[in-house]
Amino acid sequence: MTGDHQALALLLFAAFVAGTLAITTWAGRRRRGSAEEFYTGGRLFSPMENGFAIAGDYMSAASFLGISGLIALFGYDGMLYSVGFLVAWLVVLFLVAELVRNCGRFTLADVVVARMRERPVRIAAGTSSVAVSVLYLVAQMVGAGSLVALLLGGTSAAARSWTVIGVGALMVIYVSLGGMRATTWIQIVKAVLLMAGAATLTVLVLLRFHGDVDQLLTAAAERSGHGKDFLSPGLRYGGDWTARLDFISLGLALVLGTAGLPHILSRFYTVPTARAARRSVVWAIGLIGSFYLMTIVLGFGAAAIVGTTEVRASNAAGNTAVPLLALDLGGGAGTTGGAVLFAVVAAVAFATILAVVAGITLASSVSVAHDLYATLGRPHRKRRFTEVAVARMAAVGVGAVAIALGLLAQDMNVAFLVGLAFAVAASANLPVLLYSLFWRNFTTRGAVWSVYGGLVPAVLLVLLSPVVSGSPGALFPGMDFQLFPLENPGMVSIPLGFLAGWLGTVTSPEAPDEARHAETEVRALTGAGAA
Repeated sequence: MTGDHQALALLLFAAFVAGTLAITTWAGRRRRGSAEEFYTGGRLFSPMENGFAIAGDYMSAASFLGISGLIALFGYDGMLYSVGFLVAWLVVLFLVAELVRNCGRFTLADVVVARMRERPVRIAAGTSSVAVSVLYLVAQMVGAGSLVALLLGGTSAAARSWTVIGVGALMVIYVSLGGMRATTWIQIVKAVLLMAGAATLTVLVLLRFHGDVDQLLTAAAERSGHGKDFLSPGLRYGGDWTARLDFISLGLALVLGTAGLPHILSRFYTVPTARAARRSVVWAIGLIGSFYLMTIVLGFGAAAIVGTTEVRASNAAGNTAVPLLALDLGGGAGTTGGAVLFAVVAAVAFATILAVVAGITLASSVSVAHDLYATLGRPHRKRRFTEVAVARMAAVGVGAVAIALGLLAQDMNVAFLVGLAFAVAASANLPVLLYSLFWRNFTTRGAVWSVYGGLVPAVLLVLLSPVVSGSPGALFPGMDFQLFPLENPGMVSIPLGFLAGWLGTVTSPEAPDEARHAETEVRALTGAGAA
């Protein structure tokens, strides 16, 4: 895109950024400065508002850009992400949402320490939450870089790098100035825009094929270069045993990982009651389910209309499939209609990225302040900084780390990167959360071993996998220290997290505190005494 069309797209980008900054400024002025206000927005959001915010927090660049791109490149196998991301919410609805709202206050660690020794558990859970958040942020940075590079006329490495840095700076501003209130409203606006944009493109794709889904799939198979194999399992995860195990590993990570994501768990504390938290999840499932059905149409539409070869030529990981589809549906390159639709979709995708990075950064900075700083500091001495001040500083540090890793991973698919974050969340956070809520004999040693027993293997296996070295698409393609054959570690690291928690508990010299467990159980089931 060049000339007036490029200027139009940039203008829409600037308008959205200005609008979100205005929301942040408004929310910042209304903030009372307390930890509860900064962390939870005062717990004043309704179930519908929080449901939209959860959807806005969850439907990330991986959803809009990455999943559609994977479907455009690999057909049937790419749909695993759509199915996995959606099914995961059943785990959240039935096992986590209401109990977490009753037991916790601000973070995952709050739920666990309700019946454990506080210091070791907070350190472990806080470390894990930050690790998961940083991995998730990297995916959003990569999506932003791919999007703006396309907008600026190609795949310029400089454009992508500066975009990653710019997004990192914006997310620090959102979090440090506005806290949860601003972040929530940005996510609500983003959810509305994303649903509207996805629905518009879905309708246009179906109109192009006269509402005939069979014709759409046939055209996608023909233009994919793979024929009927494009519509059958196995194009990406078929073949040898390694690929098939990778498929199982990814499925486990996607289905179990959502319930362990820190920025999703923190959303349950922004409503006044557990019932409101459960209703929030119902709203979110409706929005998220509708959206993932639309990503399937968009992915196959990109393959049928743009062509798999053209998608891969623009971005090898497929991250630009939806913007290219919008350009074609609007009339093609060089037309006003194409430029307008492309600009709108690009602005919506950028809104998606900004909203998600704000939510993740807030969750990780709260973990640093509330779990690590408050715990590691000397309890009997006056602390130099308040928790809120530390949370703001932590946002800067987390942003810097995410920017650095985002610059390294620019050529990877964003949905794939998010799959790694889900694997770490399912390995380190989910076991300790479920054990704490449902196992009467769970102990402090079990909690600590559960977190580290999932976190360390998950991170180590990623470092020793084809994702980092030993393959053409690796972070360091010129190096080879690959020892683990699977790209996603979930199949190994998730069972290890549960096993470590059980082993730590049965070998623990301390007996479980029956009184504290009974108190926690009553609070979890009834809400009595909940914050």
